[in-house]
Formats: sequence, structure tokens, C-alpha cells
Amino acid sequence: MQTKEKIAIAVKAAVETAMKDGALKFSDALPEVALEVPPKKEFGDFATNFAMQTAKIFRTSPRKIAEEIKARIDTELFDKIEIAGAGFMNFYLRSDVIYRELKNIYDAGENFGYLPNKNNATIQIEYVSANPTGLLHVGHGRGAAAGSAVVNILRAAGYNVESEYYINDAGNQMDNLTKSVNVRYLQLLGQEVELPEDCYRGEDIIDTTRRIIASDGDKYLNLPEDERLKILGELAYQDKMRELKKDLKNFRVDFDVWFSERTLHPDKVNAAIEILKEKGYIYEKDGALWLASTKYGDDKDRVVIRENGEPTYLAADIAYHKNKFDRGFGELINFWGADHHGYVARVKAAMKMLGYDADKLKILFLQMVSLFRSGEAVKMSKRAGTAIPLRELMEEVGTDAARYFFLMRSTESQLDFDLDLAKSQSADNPVYYIQYAHARICSIFRQTKEAGLTIDGEPKFSLMNSTAEIDLINKIFEYPAEIEKAAAEYAPQRIARYVYDLASTFSSFYRDCRILGVEKDLAVARLALLKITQHTISHALGLLGVSSPERM
Repeated sequence: MQTKEKIAIAVKAAVETAMKDGALKFSDALPEVALEVPPKKEFGDFATNFAMQTAKIFRTSPRKIAEEIKARIDTELFDKIEIAGAGFMNFYLRSDVIYRELKNIYDAGENFGYLPNKNNATIQIEYVSANPTGLLHVGHGRGAAAGSAVVNILRAAGYNVESEYYINDAGNQMDNLTKSVNVRYLQLLGQEVELPEDCYRGEDIIDTTRRIIASDGDKYLNLPEDERLKILGELAYQDKMRELKKDLKNFRVDFDVWFSERTLHPDKVNAAIEILKEKGYIYEKDGALWLASTKYGDDKDRVVIRENGEPTYLAADIAYHKNKFDRGFGELINFWGADHHGYVARVKAAMKMLGYDADKLKILFLQMVSLFRSGEAVKMSKRAGTAIPLRELMEEVGTDAARYFFLMRSTESQLDFDLDLAKSQSADNPVYYIQYAHARICSIFRQTKEAGLTIDGEPKFSLMNSTAEIDLINKIFEYPAEIEKAAAEYAPQRIARYVYDLASTFSSFYRDCRILGVEKDLAVARLALLKITQHTISHALGLLGVSSPERM
């Protein structure tokens, strides 16, 4: 049990004693005891606003509640407890408690940063899900970084998680891919054919076609057009999926499930529409079938089957989300682009109509990414003249910088990505600064090993009592809570900010606390603290999908 949990239990026990004594009276359920690490050390090691939260419940002032708790709390953990302001309680831990906690972390070794399993129903997270018709672009990169980081963080926090990529491999976009590759195929084999307006014009389509020709030559050239289209369409689809998966792998993203939209057509789509018909939520107008989504908060009703009998994207999405709910997940999380805000109401409406708990479906939105070079906005790929592919960004700034910069800000905020800063090897570049801290710790271990100093036996953590040492210790103590909060808020930017702050705190320690040239027991204790710091930096970067180099 962590010290934070012990404090919460001690506060709750003191409240229960006060209620038995009659000093506090209540008529409602009590909230959980929330503890925070104060922004300044002089405010204690932990603080709570519990007294302020419960003022209405106890019908008395927060300060009186805090005083009643303080009078009854078990003081085994505390050097002192102060009541501040209207009723904040600031807890100052006894030094031996701090050192016991540090020893527990040291003994946990590589397991530090993994919280106990919550035994929850599996959470499904679907992200990226780009059409397999072109290269992943920078916007997809932000979704890939955020989705994979949230998966990592939730797993570290003890949740059961399954990640999924929804392959949009049915519909008009696939027909357009087929037509585009067919025209490029004919052109590259010497025929004069115009590319229709509705075809894809990116350089990647030509690359796909060249790979098909390199593999199969002109063997499809003289086939009947419908047969050639069918073959080239499938070959192009498979090529696009290979390229897409290659980019994601290079970006350190993988998925537990790759779900093909094709498997929904026509049976699962028709089945979902039939259920909605039977429930009275589908009506016919102008030859099309409409979903009465205004009954559940949408701004207007939506077409699900067009006049020509073809399903809309919404029809497929209804069938897909029905399939997700039928698979029994405890929660569904989708990462969508910000331009899909209006889509939420209609999908949730359909789920309610089908009898599912739509509150289990959470949509996290991804705002736009703007790239800047030399202070100027960069809008187009140098090579293709289109939106900048993710692979070009990785080539220019590296996977580590790309991922960290994508994760520095909340996905709900627009992101200005400074390419020059991301490439710079200076303390101004946050990911370089963090990785350099990790590499510096590795360097310290190499130097101390050469000097014959290693961690043997049990480190005497109590020898560390300087401000720099205690600050670093307390910063490490914050890590499990940061993981818990980042998981609860689906907020990888919390981990990005935490690990930067940890690197900064380490830098102060490095400046003020020597290892070699001090008394051996103190040197060993500091080395043990650095071992914990090294692991924590590496673990946090790992959650973000960023590497931890040992040399830089």
C-alpha cells in the first residue's frame, strides 16, 4: 500500500471516529479522500480539501471539520499536520516514512509504474482508422500517438484494454482507389488515358501502381476492364494496407484487432437496419430510408439507405458500433477528428435505439496540427504536393520527437508543431532534454562502475536529507498518481509534462549532489535514488512510445 493510500485511510478513520463521538454529524455518503502533492514543499508532502468538500454534508465550517479530523487522526505517519486557509489540510510526513516508501519503490524495481490490476471489463480503444487509400498524414500521426499512449497508460494503471483499427475498406473511396490505380497502370504501361476528376492524384498512387507492375508486369493489361479493375483494386488495397502498417510500426503503434468494414456488408448492416425498423426508428421518404435521430438529440434525421439501395457511412457505423457492444466491452473509446463533432449525436442516438447504454461510448476529439519551419507554416509535402505524410515527418524530426511533440498538449487543443525545435539538440527541445537526463544517469553508472562503486546491500536512504535529494524523492512519489490521473482523464500530456518535470528535478540533483568523492554509504544511497529515477524516466517515456537512449 502506498503512503498516499495510508493517509487517505487515516483521514477516513479520523472522520468515522469524529462521527461516533458526535463531533461531526452527516446525512449523506462521504466522498473519497482526494490527496494532492502541493505545488510548493512548504505546504507539506500531501494536501487535501476533504473538509471543504464535506462542509455541506456535515453542515459546519470546513475549518472545524479539519480541526476535528486533526484531533483524531493517527499521527504515526506525520511529523505535523497544518490547517491552512478555509480548511485545507497539509500533511508533513515523518522522514522515516519517506525513506520506507523510497525503499518500497527501490525493491519494486522494474515493476514501479505498474498499478494493481483493476479487474475491469475490457475497454476497447479504436483510433487512427484512416481510409486505406493513401499515406497516413500528420493529422493521423497525432491520433496514432495519442491513441497508443492512452492504451499504454490505461494498461499501466491496471485496466484491461484492447486496441482496434477500423479499416474503411468498403464504399466509394475503395472504388475511387481502384479507378485511380487502373488509370495509372494504363499510363505507366504506355497508354494515353486521362485521370478522371474523382480519382486520387497523390504520388503514392503512382508508387502503388509501380510496385504492382514491378511484381506482376503487364499481365493485366489486356484483360476485360471489369476483370482488370477487380484485380487491381484488390492488389492496390493490399499494397496500401502494407504501407499503412509499415508506417504505424515505424511510429511504434500496433493493434490487437484489425477490423474490416467489408465484414459488415451486407448482412450486419441490413440486420441493424431491420432492428431499427422493427423498433419504429426508420421511416421512408423520397425513396430513401431515414433514421429518426432527432428523437435522441440529433439536429436532424439522417439517411441510412440511399434511394439506390446503397447504405450510407452512418449505416455502416451503426452496424460497427452494434458489433462493438455485442462483443461485451465495458467501455468504448473512439478517437475522432474534430470535424466529426456533429457525428456523435447520431451514432449515440442509434445505440440508444438499439437498446445499448450509449454513455459507455466515449468520443475523444483530435484538433488540428499545424507544422512550422523557420516560423512559417508548412502546409504541403515537398515531394507529393499534398498533405504532409507521417513518414516524411518521421524522416525529418525522428519518431521520438514526433511522438513527444504530438503528446505535449491535450488532444482537444490545436497543436503548433515547431519542426526546428523538434530537430534541435538543445535543452530547449523537451524530448532531447528528457532523453539527455536519462543518458546522463547511464553515464554516471558507467563512471561509478569504473571507480569501483556499485550498489551492494541495502541502501541507507536516510542519509539523504538535502533539499535536492528530497525534491527528487517527492517527484518520484508523484508518478503512480500521475498515471492514475492520466488514465482517468485519457490525458497522455500529463505524463509528458511529468517526465519533463522529473528530468528538471534530476538536473537540480545532479548540480547539487555529487556521487564520487562523498562518503560511500551516501554515494550508494544516491546511486540507488538515481536507479529509481532512471527507471521512472524510461517507464514514462515508454508509455509515450518514446525511447530512452543510454548515450547521446
